[in-house]
Amino acid sequence: MLSPKNYRYLRQTLTFGIIWLLFGLIYVILEYGLLGDSPIYPATGNKYDFKNALIYTSLGSFLMGLAQGWIEVTWLRKRYQDKSFWNKIFIKGTFYTILLIIFTSILTLVTNSIRFNSTVFDPVVYNSLIVFMKEFSFWSIILYAGLILDIALFYSEITTYLGNEVFYNYSFGKYIKPKQEVRIFMFLDMKSSTTIAEKIGHRKYFDLIKSYYADMTDAILETKGEIFQYVGDEIVVSWPEKKGLFNNNCIVCFQMISEVFKVKKAHYIENFGLVPEFKAGFHIGEVTTGEIGIIKKDIIYTGDALNTTARIQSECNNYGVRALISEDLVIKLNAAPIFSYTEISKLILRGKQDAIQLLAINFE
Repeated sequence: MLSPKNYRYLRQTLTFGIIWLLFGLIYVILEYGLLGDSPIYPATGNKYDFKNALIYTSLGSFLMGLAQGWIEVTWLRKRYQDKSFWNKIFIKGTFYTILLIIFTSILTLVTNSIRFNSTVFDPVVYNSLIVFMKEFSFWSIILYAGLILDIALFYSEITTYLGNEVFYNYSFGKYIKPKQEVRIFMFLDMKSSTTIAEKIGHRKYFDLIKSYYADMTDAILETKGEIFQYVGDEIVVSWPEKKGLFNNNCIVCFQMISEVFKVKKAHYIENFGLVPEFKAGFHIGEVTTGEIGIIKKDIIYTGDALNTTARIQSECNNYGVRALISEDLVIKLNAAPIFSYTEISKLILRGKQDAIQLLAINFE
């Protein structure tokens, strides 16, 4: 089975393939509208057959989309993540255009070899490509495909800025009308952040926060978490109830993040003179989820569950523990020998009659 991270990569890659396939089909239909029952391409004299054009263009477009998608999500996106938006578009666009010309040339050779019932090395097949490349029709295909490249790249950048789940939710209008749902929240906060900022300076502190959040990413993806928001040195991660409870994902996320910082201890000491420590609060509850905003839209959660989780996290310092969890969530989690819990006390929230039992999570 694919890991959540690789499943996410696969889903993003397939989206690129679908975008290319859609525009490939549009191209074939437009081409058929212009050529009709003509047996040849007027510009080159090469054989034309709608059925073959539909098959090869659709297949080629889909494969090109998959190639671009896989390169993008597994390599280029990370390599140029520190570049400005338009720099990314220009650099990536140039790279993909060169790849596109090579791919289109190979596809043309293969297609013509089938049409001429010969090999790609046959002079007739090879010359047909040369003739094709000298015609405007070839470069019109490159220009059209370049448009698809830009659309796919724009999609890639938008999903990076918004987050995949948020993008899909916006696209399909999942939360245009507010919905009630049960979600798990983790409020994770850096310890002594004010002291650290004063010690290393605000510019270097920003670099610390940037690295801090980046190193948490894989753990959040692997446990199917969704980043709700960043608030300074605090990150709020959320899970739909089913995903958060599956394999104790919500708690495993914190454990995986802790392991990452153990592994990268030397890196943080070398670059910042310290290893950031953090504390977290966990809770489950019903929230209302929906879109808000006119100038800037956002998907937000409202409900006592968020305020309660924030209060639970704030109690970590009072009890000298790394992670506190509500009894409501512990009851629903799967029993696992790698975790144990110690009852701490009951938390009384303002305006609430029933106290919430808190437990410390023991990871060792």
